[in-house]
Amino acid sequence: MSQRLIAAIVAIPAILALFVYALVSPLPYATYEPGGTLDVLGTDPDNGGVEVIQVDGAETYRDEGQLRMTTVRVSPAAPAGETGGENLLSLLGTWFDGDNAVWPYDVVHEEDETPESSREEGQLQMTTSQDAAVEVALAEMGIDVPQVIQVAALTEGMPAAQVLEVGDVIRTVAGTKIDDADLLVELISGSEAGEPLPIGVTRDGEELEVEVTPVEQEDGARIGISPAIARYEFPFEVKININPAIGGPSAGLIFALAVYDTLTEGSLTGGHEVAGTGEIAPTGAVGPIGGIQQKIAGAREDGAELFLVPEANCADALEADAGDMRLMRASTMSEVRKALEAYAADEDADLPSCEDAAESAAGAPR
Repeated sequence: MSQRLIAAIVAIPAILALFVYALVSPLPYATYEPGGTLDVLGTDPDNGGVEVIQVDGAETYRDEGQLRMTTVRVSPAAPAGETGGENLLSLLGTWFDGDNAVWPYDVVHEEDETPESSREEGQLQMTTSQDAAVEVALAEMGIDVPQVIQVAALTEGMPAAQVLEVGDVIRTVAGTKIDDADLLVELISGSEAGEPLPIGVTRDGEELEVEVTPVEQEDGARIGISPAIARYEFPFEVKININPAIGGPSAGLIFALAVYDTLTEGSLTGGHEVAGTGEIAPTGAVGPIGGIQQKIAGAREDGAELFLVPEANCADALEADAGDMRLMRASTMSEVRKALEAYAADEDADLPSCEDAAESAAGAPR
C-alpha cells in the first residue's frame, strides 16, 4: 500500500469530522419564521379559552369579524457564556423557504441577551403595549384617560438632579395638576429660567413640595428630567388576556382596534378577517416592527383578507408574498379606524396604500 493511499485513508475521517462539525456548529446568524395568528376579538385556546378582551364596568358589543394579531418565531438568544447562532443545516433549511429570513445574530439579539432576559423584556413590552392600546382606544372614543407621570431619568449637572429622584411621581407643576406627559413638558419649557419652579411629587407614598430652578437652553427652559408614563387611570377595567409566552410590543395597534370594536356598536371589520401589526404610541401613532414579511405570511396562511402594515414597514411588506390578501398602510389609530369603517361598508373602498408610502420613502432626500 502506497504512502499516498495510507495518508488518504487517514485523512478521510478527519475531513468528514470537520464537515460534520461545520454543519452542526453555531454560526453568527439568527432566523425569522412565520408564527401563528390569534383573533383578539375571540378567545385564546392557548390561554384557557378565555375571551381575549374582557371589560368590567362598561357595556360591550360582540360582533362578527376578526382582528388577528400576528407573531414571528425567532431563533432564541444563546444562554449566558455560550455562542449564539444557528447551525448551517438549520440556516440552509430556512434560507430556501421564501417566507423565512436569515439575519446576522447581533442584529436580532443584543450583546448580553439571554433567553431569560429576552423573555422578561418581551413580557414588559407586552404589558406596556396593552396599557397604551387601551388608552388609545378610549381616546379614540373621546374618553379622557389621565396619565400618572414619574421621573424616569435625571440629567447629571442639571437642576432637577439635586432635588428630584428617579421614581418620583409628579403631581403638580406651579399648582397645575399633571395628568399628561405633554402638559408637563409644556409647563416646564414655558417657565421662567432662573426662577424657582414649585413641583409637587409623591415619593415612597409621601407627598412633597419642592422647588427646582430651570435653566435656559436652545429649546426653552429645562430642569433635566426624562418623564415616563407610570400608569393610566382608566375609568373602568379592560383586560387583554394573552398567553404569557407571547411577548413584545408589536400587537399594540390590533389591541387598540379590538378594544375600540368591543366597546362600540357595530363591527369595525364589517365581518371580514383582518390581521395586522404595529406598535402603538400613546399619541395613537403606529410604529414599525420586525419580521413584517413573516407576519404577512402567517396571516396569509390563516386566511386573512386584509393586513394592516405600519407605514415604515411598507417597502419590505410589498416584497412579501401576500397572496390574495390586501395590504393597507397604517399610520395612526384614527386613520386606521376610519379606513376600516370604509372597508366594512365597501370591501372595494380606496384604502391608505403601502405603494404610496413606499414611493414617498424612495423619493425622500437622503
